[in-house]
Amino acid sequence: MAITSANQLELLQTAEAVAREKMIDPGLVVEAMEESLARAAKSRYGSEMDIRVKIDRKTGRATFTRVRTVVEDDLLENYQAELTVQQAKQYMSDPQIGDTFVEEIPPVELGRIAAQSAKQVILQKVREAERDRQYDEFKDRQGTIINGTVKREEYGNVIVDVGRGEAILRRNEKIGREAYRPNDRIRCYIKDVRREARGPQIFLSRTAPEFMAELFKMEVPEIYDGIIEIKAVARDPGSRAKIAVISYDGSIDPVGACVGMRGSRVQAVVNELQGEKIDIIPWNEDVPTFLVNALQPAEVSKVVLDEDAERIEVVVPDEQLSLAIGRRGQNVRLASQLTNLDIDIMTESEDSAKRQKEFEERTKLFMDALDVDEFFAQLLVAEGFTNLEEVGYVEIDELLTIDGVDEDTASELQARARDVLEAEANAAMERARELGVEDSLVEFEGLTPQMIAALAEDGVKTLEDFATCADWELAGGWTTVNGERVKDDGLLEKFDVSLEEAQNMIMTARIALGWVDPEELAEDEDGEIEEEGEA
Repeated sequence: MAITSANQLELLQTAEAVAREKMIDPGLVVEAMEESLARAAKSRYGSEMDIRVKIDRKTGRATFTRVRTVVEDDLLENYQAELTVQQAKQYMSDPQIGDTFVEEIPPVELGRIAAQSAKQVILQKVREAERDRQYDEFKDRQGTIINGTVKREEYGNVIVDVGRGEAILRRNEKIGREAYRPNDRIRCYIKDVRREARGPQIFLSRTAPEFMAELFKMEVPEIYDGIIEIKAVARDPGSRAKIAVISYDGSIDPVGACVGMRGSRVQAVVNELQGEKIDIIPWNEDVPTFLVNALQPAEVSKVVLDEDAERIEVVVPDEQLSLAIGRRGQNVRLASQLTNLDIDIMTESEDSAKRQKEFEERTKLFMDALDVDEFFAQLLVAEGFTNLEEVGYVEIDELLTIDGVDEDTASELQARARDVLEAEANAAMERARELGVEDSLVEFEGLTPQMIAALAEDGVKTLEDFATCADWELAGGWTTVNGERVKDDGLLEKFDVSLEEAQNMIMTARIALGWVDPEELAEDEDGEIEEEGEA
């Protein structure tokens, strides 16, 4: 096949036909043709040559050119594509390094093998352009709902025709035991769009919480307009869901707007989700109040929030326990997902027993340590004292508020408490010394003898050992393993050392050892503050 005037226009016609069929830019097809012709010409003239082909977009005429670049004498490697300044003077008046000399060469005759190779190049380029077009189209639609038609089912995964491509609804992204037949209409959430070697992969979902949020946005105009915002969604797909909403217009009830007249709006979402029951809950910035709403329809007697551990204790009436937990723990699990907190539910009788046990333990502590009778120890606990430190170092006026306690009694109580604490400190320090703790750690400010002993028990015996610890190793923390939060016990957690206090102590130790420059640290902190201010 020769590039003659007879088939010049055929190139453009072919490019336009392919572009229309694949819905891509005709220019991309022409570029693919130029590359394929250039490759065929190299096989004819030599692969070392830099041959380029340009097809006129109007006439279809293909121009073959050979390009040679001017390089320095000692850098000349490819004699077919490069030439020195001296050699270039034969063709150019004032050649400079980097200039190119372009000369037209005769068109090539494409044999059967070359033509087949050119065809493969064109098909490959067209396929890549088609994939790029498909990826660009769907990547911006990620996070939205799309309507499609079921094409087939493969090993439980549903292949969906979404117009200009195919998407996949994996088996674990279907609701319950949904079954589809070819040509069924289906509505899904575009969860992810990835560019892969075999082409863009579009992953759909019907179980994602965002799918429900998008459905409500379609059904409730106030959400679409931004008057009502969906703050959180938790789902047990096909069974039950909870959705938290807030209204930015005091005259609009967010729950009522989402339910609609006679439940018409929420029912439309329920029907799409195969009858999934939906609890619509008003959002509240106050976490305990929001949790009480999230645990509906169960009643809540008391809520105790532990922000550091991201845990919350909920006390419910004895007869409400099964309702609060829900079938197979569904209600409390959804409430936990909604609030992003671990929830411990106990009955009022269990809470009472727990508080009674704590009361008895503290009473016994004061009886044994302070050598007082049970009645007096109970008085201390009832007044809110929980440990010997509070008794020994509290302002004496606070002890005088207890009935029957005068100044002499208060002073005696504090003296006894301090004697016990001093004895415990001496014993802890003696134990630490036996374990080989060095003076550098003993003299470090902020660590009590009990803390030093606890560190030594775990092998932390020098200031260098202490400085290499992580904050969570000292204060404790939580780790998510297989979707469940697991407690990490801290070496100093029983001494109520917070994460922030642990961070400060570790940084102080590193500064004392010369590992960190305090001036550079201050500059970094100032930079972070400035960035936050600009944001």
